[in-house]
Amino acid sequence: MREPKGVVALLGGAVVALAGLAGHTAARADEVLVAVAANFNAPLARIAEGFTRSTGHKLKAAAASTGKLYAQIGAGAPFEVLLSADDETPARLEAEGHAVPGSRFTYAIGELVLWSARPGLVDAEGAVLASDRFRHLAIANPKTAPYGRAAMEVLRARGLEAGVAPRLVTAESIAQAHQFVASGNAELGFVAWSQLSVPGQAPTGSWWKVPGNLHAEIRQDAVLLKPGQGRPAAAALLAYLKTEPAKAEIRAWGYRLPGDAATPVKAPVKP
Repeated sequence: MREPKGVVALLGGAVVALAGLAGHTAARADEVLVAVAANFNAPLARIAEGFTRSTGHKLKAAAASTGKLYAQIGAGAPFEVLLSADDETPARLEAEGHAVPGSRFTYAIGELVLWSARPGLVDAEGAVLASDRFRHLAIANPKTAPYGRAAMEVLRARGLEAGVAPRLVTAESIAQAHQFVASGNAELGFVAWSQLSVPGQAPTGSWWKVPGNLHAEIRQDAVLLKPGQGRPAAAALLAYLKTEPAKAEIRAWGYRLPGDAATPVKAPVKP
């Protein structure tokens, strides 16, 4: 997929170039600097188009795992808004004085999926995890990526953590986990459903959408960071995420919103 203009993908363990962003510390009022969880990078690019049309403001973003973004924010990265892949990190940043109290809200609820690029490999119950039909299972780093933590919860719930451990391939982010599977370097991987639910494109391969009772709900919170306090574009972005056009775009990518019913589990693609 072509990277949308203005969105910087920081995948594979790349670190935000703080020196390059330092020049934006005093960002213009018409531009907001966003730290975005890797799973929401592509949806944010689409949302950015509507945001600019609606408000006149521009959006500049850097994507990485939530844990890496947390570390960068703590180290002084001049981001103004964080779109996290969990609800714990924004709360922690608020408690530590890096975020504006009272600005947090859930902008999306993510869904986890076991995916293979090979049609027919993943069954409708995820039983393939207990089989010998794969050599590598990709997950995002559970220490830094909420979707990786959710994946480990699923393996524990199924009693498979120890058995699968030798076959785990740990990615820096959910985006890299998807890349490992798409490239064939891993036959299976836990990825975000939003990565397969690209608007206008049919999912490929085979998948099992993981039931929500096998892992903690993936509530993705947004928060205004201290560098964004008093910045019109930062406030405008947080407000825009609550509008119906933004909500429609978020749902179109396979996320739920607070109050939405869980989406039905779809059968995997047949060979």
